[in-house]
Amino acid sequence: MSQTVYENFSYTEEPSRGERVEVVVDIYESADTARNVNATSERDDSGTKRKLQTHHTGDTAGSRSYRLAAVCLGLLCVLLLTAITVLWVKFTNLTAERDQLKTSYTNLTIQRDQLQTSYTNLTIQRDQLQTSYTNLTKVSEQLQKERDKLQERLCGLSKSTEQGQKCFRDSVYYISTEKKSWSESRKFCTERGAELVIINSREEQVRVRERERERERYYCSSAVYIHIVPYVPCQEFISKVFGSSEAWIGLTDTEKEGVWKWVNSSALTTAFWWTGEPNDHGGNEDCAVTGYKGAVSERVSTWADYPCDHHVVGLCEKSFI
Repeated sequence: MSQTVYENFSYTEEPSRGERVEVVVDIYESADTARNVNATSERDDSGTKRKLQTHHTGDTAGSRSYRLAAVCLGLLCVLLLTAITVLWVKFTNLTAERDQLKTSYTNLTIQRDQLQTSYTNLTIQRDQLQTSYTNLTKVSEQLQKERDKLQERLCGLSKSTEQGQKCFRDSVYYISTEKKSWSESRKFCTERGAELVIINSREEQVRVRERERERERYYCSSAVYIHIVPYVPCQEFISKVFGSSEAWIGLTDTEKEGVWKWVNSSALTTAFWWTGEPNDHGGNEDCAVTGYKGAVSERVSTWADYPCDHHVVGLCEKSFI
């Protein structure tokens, strides 16, 4: 069924000569035409809805992409900030360690310089001490030579010029030519400014024994060769020079039996008694001899106690000082 639609459309046109003209247009439209228009409009609305729906779906996917990108960017920023923080902490620690090492290096440098200075000073002191030692050695050698010369002069000027006189260290030794008792032998020594020998070491005794064995003759006088015995202790000297000849020494226990003392009243500390001596045989052996005949010794002559009135030679000692 068709319907007719009437529409009035008014159009006003202004005349060119300033007159206003109103035109009325009648539009006739049938019902079919209107339905067609409605159908077309509905189709257009449906297409528009589909387009709007499609456009809305596209907007949702884009929003998700943007959010994902934002999350990734945020994580990247967090990681970057963490890395920067770690690097900053390490940098701070390394800087502090560097400063400590620099301080240690400075201190070690100062210590090294101090040690170098000390080493230099010690080297100088060592050189000075070496120079002093060299000078003292020269002085010592010179004094030794002067001492030997002085000893020769003292030995030569000594009033005791008995034949067979021997020099040892700071003393002159000689044996009396006659066999006498202990007291007479001591008197013989004291008259010459000497005393019966005091033996205070093993080497002095050995020296006397060897000299007696060799039967060498040395004299301490300006007219004959002076024999200066090298440094050896007393007992070895006596053994080398006077050997096994029995001779009185300045040792006795007349004051108290069994308590032996030297003529200078000093106690006996080093003894060279033969085995079984002293035995005070017969109850009257109170004086000592060296070079005991009954003893057998390769190096050191030994002692024995004899009656003081027994007659043997006396061994005298005179000190230079």
